[in-house]
Amino acid sequence: MVVKYNLAFINHALCAKDNSRVVGYDNNHGDHHRHFVGVEEKFAFISYEKLLERFLNEVRELRQKKELI
Repeated sequence: MVVKYNLAFINHALCAKDNSRVVGYDNNHGDHHRHFVGVEEKFAFISYEKLLERFLNEVRELRQKKELI
């Protein structure tokens, strides 16, 4: 059982906002929310395993973009 989590992809060159967090997920404020380049939004949490898969896929896609090469 997962009680608290915090996943973050940080890149100072891509994002100056939100402590350079490009994409991240956490439940530190009592709800599940996603951070993306300084914007925070709620999302439907299903399971930690599904969330980890989603996060890793998003990071993989971001790293494949020209801005990260």
